Amino acid sequence: MAQPVQKNTLYVGGLAEEVNEATLHSAFIPFRDIKDVKTLLDQATQKHRSFGFVTFLEKEDAAAAMDNMDGAELYGKTLIVNYAHPERIKGGEQGWAAQPIWADADTWFERQQQEEEMLCLGAENQAAMQVAEELHRKKLAEDREGEKEEETENKDDPMAAAEAEVLKQNN
Repeated sequence: MAQPVQKNTLYVGGLAEEVNEATLHSAFIPFRDIKDVKTLLDQATQKHRSFGFVTFLEKEDAAAAMDNMDGAELYGKTLIVNYAHPERIKGGEQGWAAQPIWADADTWFERQQQEEEMLCLGAENQAAMQVAEELHRKKLAEDREGEKEEETENKDDPMAAAEAEVLKQNN
């Protein structure tokens, strides 16, 4: 069975590393209204995988872009521009490629939310540690003040001063 061709979505291959979604959008905007631009990221390197997709609102605009941009150069690399075909891999309809293109965006968004939550938790933990350290410092300062008061009291009481002196020598 032949795969259906998406007449308003273009596959753009041969992208240089410097190209991002904004650059791709700028390169294709002369051919009219763009609905969406996607470059899928390699999970290990977090860089695009040398290809992307440009979706136009109108099929005619996509055709004009394909005719003009296939074989064109962008950042010194020759572009390959074709109509996009839905990708199929092992697993058929259950495979990751059978998911809509925005499924990657949903996963990315969830990951971003998790990272934000982790940063917030880290900040809260750091704040709690600072409060605990401050309380500990205050406690130490109070203990030192208590020792100074005892020494002052001991000066007035000769017996207490003698006991304190003996304790210091034993320690």
